[in-house]
Amino acid sequence: MSKEAVTTAPEAPRTGADVPADAGDAGYSKDLKARHINMIAIGGAIGTGLFLGAGGRLNSAGPGLALAYLVCGIFAFFVVRALGAMVVYRPSSGSFVSYAREFLGEKGAYVAGWAYFLNWSTTGIADITAIAMYTHYWSFFTDIPQWVLALIALAIVLAINLISVKIFGEMEFWFSIIKVAALVIFMLIGIFLLVTQSDVGGQTPGLHVITENGGLFPSGMMPVVVVMTGVVFAYASLELVGVAAGETAEPQKIVPRAVNSIMWRVGVFYVGSVVLLALLMPGSAYSGDESPFVTVLSSIGVPAAGDVMNLVVLTAAMSSLNSGLYSTGRILRSMAMAGSGPAFTAKMSRNKVPYGGILLTSAVCVLGVGLNFLMPDKAFEIVLNVAALGIITTWVTIMLCHLVFRRRAEAGLLPLPKFKLPWSPVTEIVTIVFLLTVLGLMWKDAEIGRPTLYLIPLIALALVAGWYKVRGKVAAGGLAAEQAALEDTSSK
Repeated sequence: MSKEAVTTAPEAPRTGADVPADAGDAGYSKDLKARHINMIAIGGAIGTGLFLGAGGRLNSAGPGLALAYLVCGIFAFFVVRALGAMVVYRPSSGSFVSYAREFLGEKGAYVAGWAYFLNWSTTGIADITAIAMYTHYWSFFTDIPQWVLALIALAIVLAINLISVKIFGEMEFWFSIIKVAALVIFMLIGIFLLVTQSDVGGQTPGLHVITENGGLFPSGMMPVVVVMTGVVFAYASLELVGVAAGETAEPQKIVPRAVNSIMWRVGVFYVGSVVLLALLMPGSAYSGDESPFVTVLSSIGVPAAGDVMNLVVLTAAMSSLNSGLYSTGRILRSMAMAGSGPAFTAKMSRNKVPYGGILLTSAVCVLGVGLNFLMPDKAFEIVLNVAALGIITTWVTIMLCHLVFRRRAEAGLLPLPKFKLPWSPVTEIVTIVFLLTVLGLMWKDAEIGRPTLYLIPLIALALVAGWYKVRGKVAAGGLAAEQAALEDTSSK
C-alpha cells in the first residue's frame, strides 16, 4: 500500500457531493437508465466464461465444477458489494481506479488501471476467439479462417461502441435479455428432459449420470481446484456496474439494487445450469470446443435447437466484447486525466464517447487476431489465463480500497454509507487471500497456467518502467492531458 493510502484525511467529514469529482468524470452524458444498469449487472454475471468455458471445465473437473462456481461466486459478490459501497459514496466513471487514487494514492491507481486494461484487452481476445469458434459451428463458415471471423467481430463491436453510451446501453440491455431468456429456456428444457426421463445423447438423465461416471469428483478434487482460475474469469464483468454508474442519473439508488440481485443470479444461472448439465450428460460428453448447452440441445435430436443456442452464445461473446471496450475507454480516460495514461485516451468525441481508450483496447485485440492465426486451438485458454492476472489484481485493489475507505469512514473522516460490505474488514482480508490462492493455483497447470505466472515479473518490470516514465506528469496532476481533453471537447 502506498504512502498516500495512510495519510490523514481532512478533519471534517465529507459527503459524496463535497468530494471533488475525478477529472476523468467530466464531459460524460447521463444517458444510462435503471433498466440499462440492471441488465448490465445481469450481463456481467452471464458471459463467455459460462457459455463456452463450462464445457471444457466439465470435461476436466466433472460435476464438482458447480462447487467451484458457487465458491467463486460468493467472493465475486463480496468484491462487487465493496465496489457498490464506494459507488454510493462517490459515483465515478473511473470506478475503482478513481477510488484507488483517493485511497491508495496515484501508484495504486496506476497499477489498478493498467491491470484492468490487461484484463479487458486479453478478455477481448478471448471474446473474438469465442465468436470465431461459435461461428465455425455452422458449416457455411467452416472454410473461413478463424482469424478472419475474429477480425470481423471486432470491427462490428468497435463501430457500435463508438456511437454513443445510449447505444451501448441499449445493446447491452437486449444482449442481456437474450442471454437470460436463453438460459431460462434451456433450464426449462433440461428440467423437462430430467422429469420425463427423455433420452439425451443415448442415455437417460438423472442422478445416476453422476454416480455412474465417477461421482462429483471423477478425477479427484485437484482438477476442481485448478479450474478456479477460469471460473474467476467467468465472473470478470461484474465490476462493470461500478464503471457504468458514472453515466447514470441516480447511481446511489440504482447500483445497490443491481448489486444485491447478483447473488441469486449466480445461484440460479451458474450453479443451477452446471448442476443441470451434469445431470443430463456425463462430463466426458462435453468439450472446450463447443458450448455445453449446444452439446445437450444437439444431442436430443433437434439440430435447430443447437443452432439457436449457438446464436445466443455468439450474442453473449459480442456482449462481453462490447462491455470490455466500453469500460476500458472510461478507465483509460480517468488515468489519462491524472497523467498516468496516454494523453490521447483522454479525448472525447462529440457524442461524449472516450474514443481514444476504446481504440487502444481494440488495437490490442487485433494482436489477438494474430494469435488466432498462429494458435487457433489454444488461443482461448491462453488469453483466459493472462486475463485472470488482470482481474485478480483488479479485485484485490477493490478490496484494499474498501479497507481504507471503511477505516476512514469509521474514524468519522468520510460518510459511512448505509450500503455496506458484510463482516468488514474480515471479508476483505479473506477475499484477498482467496484471490491470491487462486493465482497460485495456476502453477498446477504446467501447459498454460505456469507459463502465465512467468509473465508476472515481466508485467511488473513493464509497470515499473512505465511509472518512471509518467510520474512527472502524474506529479503535475496530469494538467497537460486535461487541457488537451478540454480543448478537444470545446473544438467539437
